This record gives sequence, structure tokens and C-alpha cells, in this order.
Amino acid sequence: MIPGRPRAGRLAAVAMALGAMAAAASAVPPAPPARGAQFVFTSDAHYGLTRPSFRGARNVDAHAVNAALVARINALPAARFPNDGGVRAGELVGPIDFIAEGGDITNREEADDGRQVQPASVSWRQFVADYVNGIHVTDTSGHAAPVFMVPGNHEVSNAIGFYRAMTPPVDKTPLVEIFNRMMMPAVPRTRATYDYGADRVFFARDVGGVHFVFLTLWPDSVMRARLSADLAGVNPDTPVVIVTHDQPDAEAKHFRNPNGAHDINARDRFENLLADQFADGPSVGRPSVVEQAALERFVHAHPQIRAYFHGNSNWNQFYQWRGPNRTIALRTFRVDSPMKGAVSAADETRLSFHVAAIDPSGLLTVRECLWNADPGHPATGMRWGAAATVGLRPSRSTN
Repeated sequence: MIPGRPRAGRLAAVAMALGAMAAAASAVPPAPPARGAQFVFTSDAHYGLTRPSFRGARNVDAHAVNAALVARINALPAARFPNDGGVRAGELVGPIDFIAEGGDITNREEADDGRQVQPASVSWRQFVADYVNGIHVTDTSGHAAPVFMVPGNHEVSNAIGFYRAMTPPVDKTPLVEIFNRMMMPAVPRTRATYDYGADRVFFARDVGGVHFVFLTLWPDSVMRARLSADLAGVNPDTPVVIVTHDQPDAEAKHFRNPNGAHDINARDRFENLLADQFADGPSVGRPSVVEQAALERFVHAHPQIRAYFHGNSNWNQFYQWRGPNRTIALRTFRVDSPMKGAVSAADETRLSFHVAAIDPSGLLTVRECLWNADPGHPATGMRWGAAATVGLRPSRSTN
């Protein structure tokens, strides 16, 4: 009771206080309803390269290899998950909410093993034919599953230049196309108007009670600022999953050149793909300790970030990234490449992509789909490989 204030006045004051509390609570929307989700993650399609061998043929173009991968994605709904104790174990795969492509869709336009790589614009058209127009799976509502994509270091280098000769020296086509399709700007960018410094891909989607964030290359200072602003409007009980190209322990060469004119040159070999100048020394041979520590602090301060999917250096790996100071345990998923896999490049039976299933409680199971396990019988040559199940619900005290 507030002494000296009439009862009606006290009630009005209480009502005003409750109204203020309600307004404050409404500033952050409630967590989206948890219904579960399923998606496919693949990366590093590298259109423009060839595989030495694939299904009995030699020097097979990426267009053919990726078309075979897409055919397996299209067959997934009729496949059955293994009885491995994970989410939806033993059930038909069924609807797929989206397909995520983690970058390096096109190869860099430089001489590779003495052979000129095809123009990135040609590679982009092949990707659109295979993935954008060629994937026919549907989501739980019966709509065509979208293909979400982020750029990789090869798309960016093609757009801004590289320290080795490329033909043409610059081709912005894939990066412009990715930006326009994913960001949907009011005024679409063209090759003449696109500016990598200002026009970087960053978008988010809420699917099945999870907030997915897709961002350019790696969470550098610019991407972290965008992510921080985005998360300010996300309920803290909503799990957040990052999808990008580079692994959390990003490569030094992708940062801005700390030397001389800070340009792209063959002496220093920094590629100037990220916003931050490399702070660990003058050489691309050094680990990115300072930069990783900044990402570690950011994830520690945002415990709703629960998982991280990436490509770039490609093999199947489910691991925890703890950061250089080991203050976090970020569930991280590295995916294979159909063209440049560290293991599958020499053993085509190990070619794989990820199929992820999330249940309404927030459990995530990521399974390795070995999509070319029997090259002699491609229609039936699929089996399940490794799997990992983790909890996505945020913890307020720990990652």
C-alpha cells in the first residue's frame, strides 16, 4: 500500500506499472512455436572443376557430379532414417523445410592444374539448373523447399580480385545473384552497382522454433554487429543456428592484409575477404588467435547461439568448438564437398551431405548421408554414416 494515496489512484498506478511491464515484455517477440524442422546442408559444389573419377567415368564435370547429388536429395523423402536413437530414428524422412548451400558454389577463375577454369557466370547457370530448378522436395506445407545460400571465399575472390591471374580478372555474377536472391533488395544489384564492402549477405529465417542465421563467409566484426542487432529482436529462449562458409577457426589468409598498402598481392597472399585486418602478425601462416577470441567472446555473450554449420575445408565432422580460451562449447558441423572433399576426393563412396532433424523439444540430430555409397548402383547406393544428437535449448549460464 502507498500511504496517503487514494485507492483509485493506487489502482491506476498499479495498472500503469503492469502496462509498462507488458510493453517491455512485448519488445522481444515470444519464441516461435516449436514444431520441429528438417533440412539438408551441403557446401563447396565448385562448379568449374572436374573429379578424376566418378561412377566409372574419368574427368567428370562438377555439373554431372552435383546433378547426381541433387538426385539423391530428391529421393530423400522416401528414404528411412536409421534406428540410431536420434531424432525420428527409423521413420521416413518425409518433408524437408529447406536446403542450405554453404558457399564456393563456383570455383575461382584461375588456372587449375594447367587447365583454365570455366567462367563463374557459366558455373552459376549450372548451379541454378541443378539446385535452384532441379531440387523438387517439399516442406511440411507441400510447398517447394527453398534453397538458401551463402557465398564462399571463391565467390568473393571472383568479385573483388585475387593475387593470382584470373580470366576474366573479375566476375561478380555469382555474388550479385546470391545477394539479390537472398537479400531481395528493393533495387536489385547489378555487376556495375554491386559493392562487396556494403552489400554483404546476411539474412535470418525462423523454421520449426529455431532461428537460422545465414551470413557471409565468417562472423567477423561486421557480421557480428548485424547478428547482435538481429538477436536483439529474438526471444532469448529461441535457439540460434549459424550457417556460413568458414570454420570457426578461420584461416588467416581470408582476413584483410595488415601489411603495407593493405592490398591483395602475391607477396603477402592475404585475400581481403573479411572486414577485419589480421591482428596476429604479418604472415598468412599464423593462426587467427585474436580473431577467434573475438568470436568466442561473442558466442559466450549470446548463449542462445547453439550450433554452427560450415564448409570450406571439407570432410564430415561433428565437433565442439571451444575457442582459444576454451570458454564455450559450440556444437559445430563441418560438411563434405562433392568435388574437393579431403577424404571423398579420393574415395567416392565417402561422398556425403548432412540431413538434420529437429524435434519440438529442441533436440537436433545431424546425420551423414553417404549418397554415393555404391557407385555401380546409383539408384540404391545410399546409406547413413555418422550421426550426432545435441540439445538446442539455450542455457542462461553456459554454452
